[in-house]
Amino acid sequence: MTSLSALHEENQVIAVVRAHHIPDAAALCAALAEGGIGWTEFTYTTTDVVDHLRRAARAGHRVGVGTVLTAEQAVRGVDAGASFLVTPGCRPEVARAAQEAGVPLVMGALTPTEVARAVDLGAAAVKIFPARAFGPGYFKDLRGPYPDVRLVASGGVNAGNAADFLAQGALAVCAGTDVVPPDAVEAGDWSGITRRARAFTEACAQGAGRGVG
Repeated sequence: MTSLSALHEENQVIAVVRAHHIPDAAALCAALAEGGIGWTEFTYTTTDVVDHLRRAARAGHRVGVGTVLTAEQAVRGVDAGASFLVTPGCRPEVARAAQEAGVPLVMGALTPTEVARAVDLGAAAVKIFPARAFGPGYFKDLRGPYPDVRLVASGGVNAGNAADFLAQGALAVCAGTDVVPPDAVEAGDWSGITRRARAFTEACAQGAGRGVG
C-alpha cells in the first residue's frame, strides 16, 4: 500500500495530467521523475486512462487515478495499477471501494464541513479544491481545527505560489498545466516537461522549512 507520508518526505508534488491524448504514459512519468516529480495522477477525463495507468505502473512508476466518481471507476483504476485514488469531492462509494482495495484515497473538499466529511469517510488526505479560491492562507486557517489532517492543494497552484501553500500547511501540492500542459503532453515534449517539473520542484524547495507562521 502506498503511504502518503512518503510523499511528504519526498518533494511534496503530484503531477496531475489532464491531456486528452497521451502518446506514452511511461515516458511522461519518466520525464516528470527526471525533473523531480515522482508521483503522477492520471484522470478519467483522459481517453483510455486505464491503459495509460497500466503501462506506467508496469514500468515501475508511482501512479494514481483522479476524477474518480464511482466505485466501478475506483476498482478499474486499482486493477490497472493505481496506487492511490483522487476524487473531486466527497464520494462515499469511492471511499468504500478504496478501503476494500487497501488503497489510500485523496478526497476533494473545500469547506470545513466537507473536510470533516472526507475524514469521516476515511480519506488518507483531503484535497482542497480549488485551492485558488481562498489562497495559501486558507490552509493555515484549516490547520486550526484540523491540525492532524493531511491537506493537499489543487487547482490554481503554480511555481509562483506552490511554496506558499506548503509553508501554510499543505502536505503536498498538485502541479497541473504549469508542468504538464496538454499540448506539451500530446506532442510528447518530454524534455520540456522535465524542465517545467524541475522549475516547479525548485520553487517548492524555496518554501522548505518555513512552516506555518
